[in-house]
Amino acid sequence: MNKRLKQLAEQASVSSLWMSGTDQQGNPILEKFAKLIVAECLKIAKNREDEFESAGLLDESNAVGNVAYRISRQFGVKR
Repeated sequence: MNKRLKQLAEQASVSSLWMSGTDQQGNPILEKFAKLIVAECLKIAKNREDEFESAGLLDESNAVGNVAYRISRQFGVKR
């Protein structure tokens, strides 16, 4: 389970639900839900990155790409 996702579950007061999985590995349904949200955010960022690149705004495209990369690393979700 991703450490940051676990921390956010604790902040949202759903850590007891999060940890209701087998062997305290985390609830696979909640973890999947959280990762799907992150993946959707990364998809939005990728679309914006492509729009900037198509418009010739390479600095902006690279900035969005860098942020998306950091988000994917933070939450353990592939871009």
